[in-house]
Amino acid sequence: MLNQATVDKMQAMKMAAMAEAFGNQAGSSQYAELSFEERVGLLVDAEWTAREQRKLTRRLRAAKLRHTASLENIDFKAPRRLNRQVVLSLGTCAWIGERHNLILTGPTGIGKSFLSCAFVEAACRKSFNATYVRMPRLLHGLSVSRGDGSYSRFLNRLAKLDLLAIDDWLLAPLKDGERRDLLEVIEDRSERASTLIASQLPVKDWHGVIGDPNQADALCDRLMHQAHRIELKGPSLRQTKAAPKEKA
Repeated sequence: MLNQATVDKMQAMKMAAMAEAFGNQAGSSQYAELSFEERVGLLVDAEWTAREQRKLTRRLRAAKLRHTASLENIDFKAPRRLNRQVVLSLGTCAWIGERHNLILTGPTGIGKSFLSCAFVEAACRKSFNATYVRMPRLLHGLSVSRGDGSYSRFLNRLAKLDLLAIDDWLLAPLKDGERRDLLEVIEDRSERASTLIASQLPVKDWHGVIGDPNQADALCDRLMHQAHRIELKGPSLRQTKAAPKEKA
């Protein structure tokens, strides 16, 4: 009866994992030889692990990853000049703690989106708040927020992220309003938080697509300052199905 009352109190305090661990201890003789401190430690560990897992699940859900990716699943054998040591070093996420940026460039199909999602996933596991977004969706969201009056709140949400990964960077020339919106996003994050950019275009071609030379200088200067760079080269990794041959 006393045990049930204890379990009920744990449940009321939203300590479901500890309550389950308590029930397991009470119903098994294998814990009898452990000291009081050891048994309490196991209960606390069970609750702490469950809470950390829930936090990670929320962070991964908020990250909106395009691919189910992780650094452990990266293919280093593919011919694209991807250095394993560089990736593993960046996988520690120390660059996010130091508020540095990461620039991924390479041709279409080389695996930039997968790499971006893998770095975002690693950031979430290191307790950073991170989000993946394609640039067309980001620009659309900024435009819609201007129209419904939530522009400032939208910018604030982006600014609070430890890591913002923008994929498909500069797929099309920017309009004047898009340049201004993008500059606001990058300016808010400059030296305050980390930004990951994945682009088909080499950095030297960014100015021409951005358009306005002054705004292009401002964007590139803020992104390239203290930025790590990975330049991928090689054939597309996407598997294409050949058309079925006609039977004679």
